Amino acid sequence: MKKLVILFILLLGASEIFAQLPLSSPAENHRLLNDPVDISADFYNFSNTYFVADSLTSFNPETGEGEVKWMRHQFRTRHAFDNTLAGLTQVEGNEFPGVEYEAHPTLPFALEFVSPKTVRIRMKSGVEVRPEEESLMLVNGFAPKDHSWEYSKIDGGHKYTSPFGAVILRKFPWHVEFYDAKGKLLTKTNHPSDNQGTYTPVNPFSFVRRASDYSRSMNAVFNLSPGEKIYGTGENFKGLNKRGQKVVLYIDDPNGVQNETMYKPIPFFMSSRGYGIFMHTSSPITCDFGKYFNGTNSLMIGDEALDLFVFLGEPKDILDEYTELTGKAQMPPLWSFGLWMSRITYFSEEDGRRVAAELRENRIPSDVIHFDTGWFEVDWRSDYKFAPSRFSDPEDMIGDLDDLGFKVSLWQLPYFVPQNDLFPEILNKGLYVKNKKGNVPYEDAVLDFSNPEAVDWYQNKIKGLLDLGVGAIKVDFGEAAPFDGLYASGKTGFYEHNLYPLRYNKAVADITKEVTGENIIWARSTWAGSQRYPLHWGGDAANTNTAMAATLRAGLSLGLSGFTFWSHDIGGFVQRTPEDIYRRWLPFGLLSSHSRTHGAPPKEPWEYNESFNDAFRLATEKRYKLMPYIYAQAKHSSENGLPMMRALFVEYPDDAGSWLVDDAYLFGQDMLVAPLFENVTSRDVYLPGGKWIDYQTGNVYEKGWHHIEAGEIPAVVLVRDGAVIPHIKLAQSTKEMNWSELELKVFASDANAAKGFVCLPSDQNLVEVNLSKSGNSFRLNTNPLQDNGVKFKVN
Repeated sequence: MKKLVILFILLLGASEIFAQLPLSSPAENHRLLNDPVDISADFYNFSNTYFVADSLTSFNPETGEGEVKWMRHQFRTRHAFDNTLAGLTQVEGNEFPGVEYEAHPTLPFALEFVSPKTVRIRMKSGVEVRPEEESLMLVNGFAPKDHSWEYSKIDGGHKYTSPFGAVILRKFPWHVEFYDAKGKLLTKTNHPSDNQGTYTPVNPFSFVRRASDYSRSMNAVFNLSPGEKIYGTGENFKGLNKRGQKVVLYIDDPNGVQNETMYKPIPFFMSSRGYGIFMHTSSPITCDFGKYFNGTNSLMIGDEALDLFVFLGEPKDILDEYTELTGKAQMPPLWSFGLWMSRITYFSEEDGRRVAAELRENRIPSDVIHFDTGWFEVDWRSDYKFAPSRFSDPEDMIGDLDDLGFKVSLWQLPYFVPQNDLFPEILNKGLYVKNKKGNVPYEDAVLDFSNPEAVDWYQNKIKGLLDLGVGAIKVDFGEAAPFDGLYASGKTGFYEHNLYPLRYNKAVADITKEVTGENIIWARSTWAGSQRYPLHWGGDAANTNTAMAATLRAGLSLGLSGFTFWSHDIGGFVQRTPEDIYRRWLPFGLLSSHSRTHGAPPKEPWEYNESFNDAFRLATEKRYKLMPYIYAQAKHSSENGLPMMRALFVEYPDDAGSWLVDDAYLFGQDMLVAPLFENVTSRDVYLPGGKWIDYQTGNVYEKGWHHIEAGEIPAVVLVRDGAVIPHIKLAQSTKEMNWSELELKVFASDANAAKGFVCLPSDQNLVEVNLSKSGNSFRLNTNPLQDNGVKFKVN
């Protein structure tokens, strides 16, 4: 049969998608161990059966529940001269005895309302024996219910309306249509009748039944509009706008930041039309955002049931709604916003003490010393013990560093090699992910975080380090949970692989909060909901200009997927960073939510030369002086589900040009940063909205395109006209900062009023400061922090 299928595929010269997709089940898609699982092949396979959503056969408007009839189809070829196409053709049943099986089944459908801006679609492709269980991806385990939508019966269907939009359910042809508050159609499900105006074979909203095992997967197909753009899907390194791309949502170690695989795929995206979609599943997903056929958006979801949340509104509305559902980032501690000094790796107590002393000697502000893979007796062999041969008294070292204003961060991972002393214990206690034989699936034992006993065992190891005074744990790896593994949850890696990083992130975050009272990890892999456990960094970037640009795109994309906090290895990871790249990457890294220098040595600026050391100091000092702005914007962002480093269109959705920019970003709501991605001193910058003022030179620019010279710090940094940027007196660590005296720097050209946010770490209350112009200067209207003893100096 497989030979016949291959022969058919070779005939399909008009459909490039056939030439790219393997003809196998998801479990067989691995060409190499842990290759991403792309399930799209199953939706273009001649041996499979396809069921197309055709008509609404019943519906109860009060409960939102009904049934949809699905028409059976198979792929058939059509030949014209020397060209062969293949498309779905309706067929009758092939089961025996035919009286026992429906050729065209009628299956459950539900329309639920979560909030006035959020709608849930649920569908089944067959018998569902699993009871609904608490979802780790949802902040409260289950989605809330909203009863504010108003129902009306319409000709041929049903309509629900809220102040923010409408949903129309058509009986035949079956459609679910979404509208904004002004009545504009945002998108709708795709039915075969929508595709009659093209010769291109287009797969409509459907599900597939695989001939290989009779398992089923959904293909939720929605129509795309001209000019529509798609954003999100996690930390994606390719083009920021996903329209025209095929994105595989399967967690992988891409070994870099410039290919199509991802450490942090997220099953969520938003559209420039004014809607977003969350695919609530941990199964493999392949999204074709108009790549094969640019008029449709095909969400190929591995699960046998469909569970979609659709959000209505502007980008800020969508992010707020999505993070209300899956969780908002908790506020990390103040010290985490300082500089993290790291390399791969510091090997000893002497290394850590020396670097701390040299940071203070060189007057370079810093808050964290990170020990990477070398603090064990054997490099990389994670046993949660400081090497006795190189750390005479770890607790004493941690205490001394804390006195100097440094927290200690430690690397570890959840994989255990046979030489690890913990390996036999993990096997004896059954704490590992098993293969089909009950054995370890790899040479290593992979800790099974779906097993409560494994979580307890692991957290006890982490607790021992936190009890010593360690500030943060680096939650590295997590991308290789066995796809074919058997997990304590009773599920295979088909569901647990993508869920693994969320379980991993949660395990470390929970024990850290329990011991230290602080919300902080430093993690690489994620899934939907991981944003609740800050923070995450961008992986192993090359030390190149293109890697720097890809890193920014990835950070913007992750921010458009519900993540407030994110960092990256300043200068890149793989090799010694060329000095010119390090100089230009530095302001980008220091004007991110969190800042860490990490990678192949040397990363310490004094190891380069005096000039670079001075430049490094200057840029770091700017970040520390900006700490009140950074902290307040972090608080505001975390409360609203916004990224601290955000795409321009988040703040300026009505500015068409802002949707096209992927090489600059807003740092909070008031600062715009345009890094230098080549060894130049100026660049073209697009400015949305109104006027902008250069943070370094004071030059004023109107909205639109400008060619701008970078300042003393090699980046273009601008401030929105009418913004107040709070500053603090320079200190060598956040521990030494005096928050009772703050400077309010007003950036105004035409503005007669200015405002900004301030948040004191002592009480976590976000307050707005408002100033009015008086003559040639600005004055504070009232001091909202007077009772806190805070004095403001206006500049």
